[in-house]
Amino acid sequence: MSQKVFGLFLVLIAAANALKVPVTIYYESLCPDSAKFITEQIFPTVKGELRDYIDITWVPFGKSSFTTQGADVIFNCHHGPNECYGNKVHACAIEHIQANSYQIQNTRESLTLDFINCMMKAGKNFDDNVYPGARCARESQVSGWENIQQCANSTEGSHLLKKHGETTNQFQNPLTSVPTIVFKQQYDVKENDRAMSNFLSIACKYIPQPQPKVCAALNSAVATAVTPILAILAYLLVRFF
Repeated sequence: MSQKVFGLFLVLIAAANALKVPVTIYYESLCPDSAKFITEQIFPTVKGELRDYIDITWVPFGKSSFTTQGADVIFNCHHGPNECYGNKVHACAIEHIQANSYQIQNTRESLTLDFINCMMKAGKNFDDNVYPGARCARESQVSGWENIQQCANSTEGSHLLKKHGETTNQFQNPLTSVPTIVFKQQYDVKENDRAMSNFLSIACKYIPQPQPKVCAALNSAVATAVTPILAILAYLLVRFF
């Protein structure tokens, strides 16, 4: 590849990334509300219509806390010790998942989304009481589960989770609700609450033109619903004022 072609390639990548809406998700590995939001809102929307428009930053910590004892980090998690381990697995997966050159249909981001979605679906109900990490890695076409597992069982996992804890505490200490969703680094409690049940409608607000068809259809539906209301208001203003 010539230097000029490579430069054009980088420009195209930068342009594509500029269209993506940054979304930060603060969540917990065993939180039922986090599982519901990720599996019912984030996964189908980002995996489908908005695949090329959303850039997710995952922060698996939630309402946990930590203390340091020398080189060790001790965690106290909202849903108990199993969640602490789950949070470490998520932190390690976010750090270590990589796309393979022969899987051109998968990106690092899409593999991470698939893996996290599988893990959140499993929740506390592990088949045969076996932790679902290996199964989710296999089903999500994520290679290197052994590296993720080794990370979660070592000081690396603790240090990665501690970083997510510091990120969470810098944002909000303590975190008031789990999950918490932040668009473009600006937290809006109303948007957070609405995104919990209709992530697509909030995400479409931030996607620049030209928007994907699903956003255009959503905007059209809203306009159609609003027009009769405006007509009624106009009539009332003329009639009574």
